[in-house]
Amino acid sequence: MIGLQPVEVDTIIVGSGMGGLGMGIRLARETERSFLILERAHDVGGTWRDNTYPGVACDIPSHLYSFSYRTKSDWGQFYADGAQIHRYLQDAARQEGLLPHLRFGTDVRQMRWQPDVARWQLDTTTGSYRCRVLIIAAGRLSEPRIPEIPGLTGFAGPVFHSSAWDHSVELAGQRVGVVGTGASAIQIAPNIARVAESVVLFQRTAAYVVPRADRTYSDAEMRLLAQVPGEIERLRSQLFWEAEAGFAKRVGLPAAVAEFRDVALGHLASQVSDPELRARLTPSYEIGCKRVVLSDEFYPALSTGAVALEPSALDSLHSHRATAASGAEYELDVLVLATGFHTTQPPFATRVFGREGIALSDRWSRGMVAHASTTVAGFPNLFVIDGPNASLGHNSAVHMIETQIGFILGALDHLELVNADVLEVGREAEDAWMSEIDRRSASTVWLTGGCSSWYVDDRSDRLTLLWPDFAFAFRDEVGTFDPRGYRVSRAPVAVAH
Repeated sequence: MIGLQPVEVDTIIVGSGMGGLGMGIRLARETERSFLILERAHDVGGTWRDNTYPGVACDIPSHLYSFSYRTKSDWGQFYADGAQIHRYLQDAARQEGLLPHLRFGTDVRQMRWQPDVARWQLDTTTGSYRCRVLIIAAGRLSEPRIPEIPGLTGFAGPVFHSSAWDHSVELAGQRVGVVGTGASAIQIAPNIARVAESVVLFQRTAAYVVPRADRTYSDAEMRLLAQVPGEIERLRSQLFWEAEAGFAKRVGLPAAVAEFRDVALGHLASQVSDPELRARLTPSYEIGCKRVVLSDEFYPALSTGAVALEPSALDSLHSHRATAASGAEYELDVLVLATGFHTTQPPFATRVFGREGIALSDRWSRGMVAHASTTVAGFPNLFVIDGPNASLGHNSAVHMIETQIGFILGALDHLELVNADVLEVGREAEDAWMSEIDRRSASTVWLTGGCSSWYVDDRSDRLTLLWPDFAFAFRDEVGTFDPRGYRVSRAPVAVAH
C-alpha cells in the first residue's frame, strides 16, 4: 500500500477486546461518526480470545462481567469460563453490526499526532490511516511477560506462555513445569495434573486463595432472568454491591481485613493438613496486596501430590533439567510460563507520539498518568480505555470500561457543542487529578501490604493500575465528561469529518 493515501475516518479504536467492542457498540448505536476498530489478531475478544489454557475462567460473576446494555439471561455458570466470554464478545460484534468496522490482521506500528491538520496518523501492517479521534483499548493483559531465565531458549522441550497455549503439545504422560502462582497458574496446575505424569509448580511468592464456590444456574433461574422484567438488572445490582463491600478489605479497615484473611487462611487449613506444606503456602504479606485468587481445586491438587510445590523461583534450565533457586532439580518435558503481563509499562505507549513528537512511554517514564484515567496532557484527542488507575481489585472491570466509554462520548459531544476539532487536557488539571489519586492510594493495602505486585510501578512505587476507591465513586467522578481543565480549538486547516 506504499504511495496510497491514508484511509480517512473520524474515529479509530485500537483493540477489539471488551473495551474496544464496548466503545464500538456505543458509537454505532448512538452516533453518526465514521469509525474503525483495528485489531492485530484475526478475531475479536482480546484476553478471552488469547487465553485458552485448561481451566481458564473469570473470577467476576458472569452476570456482572458483561455489558449492562447487552445482558445475557442464559449464562450457564456463576463464573463463566473463557470460551463462554469469548462467544459472548463474538456475538456482540456480529449482532451489533461491528464486523464492517473491524480490520483484522492490522498491527498498529506507530500512532503520531499531526498538529498541522489536527489528526492522528497511524501506520499499520495493512496500510496507513488518519483520524481525528484515537481511542486506545489495547488492555492491560495483552502483552505477555517472559522472564529472563538462564537456559530458557535452550530448553529441550516445548515452552509457551499461558496466554499463547500450544494445543499441539500433548501433555499426557509428560513431566510439566508451571512457573508462577497467580490466577492463571492456579487454574492451570490442577487441570493439567489430571493428564500429566507429573506437575511441579515453581512458587516465588505464595498467593492468598479463597473458595470459588462456583455453581451452575438452573433452567428455572435462567427462565426467571429471561422472562421477568428487571430481574437481570436486580441481580446485577445485588452482585455489584456485594463486590463493593470488598473494597473495605483493601483500605486497611482492621475488621474487614481480618475477616478476609481468616477466610483465606481457613480455606488453606481446611484443605491442606500437612503443616509443612501449609507453611509454604502461607503468604508473608497482607491479604489483598496481590491479587486474591479463587479456587476450590488448587490446594487439594497440592495436598494429594498431584501437583508438587517448589517453594522458590525457577533459577535456570539446562536441556530437560530445571534448577530452582533453592537448589532443587527437576526433569521436565514441557514448561508453561504463567508469568503475567506487561501492565505498568504497556508496550503500546512506545508507539504513540503526541504534541512535539513526545512518546507516550517517555511521558509515562515515572509511571502512567492520565486525567480522569482517560486523557493525557500533550496528547490531543487521545483517549485510553482501561489505562492508568482504571482497573479494579475488587469489582468488575466492565463497570469501569463502561464508565470511561460514557466519558469519551461526552467529550466528543462537547467538541460538537462548541464547534471545535481538538480537545486536550491541561497539565495542571492532570497533575491535580494524579495528586488526588496518590493521596487515596497511600493508605491502601496495595502500597502498605508488604508485597511487590503488578499493580505498582517499580520505577516510582506508585499505584498506577488500580482505582484506589469504590467502583461507584469512579462512575460518580468520571462517568460524565467535565470540560473544566480542557482546552478546545479548531483544526489549523479544514479537513472533512
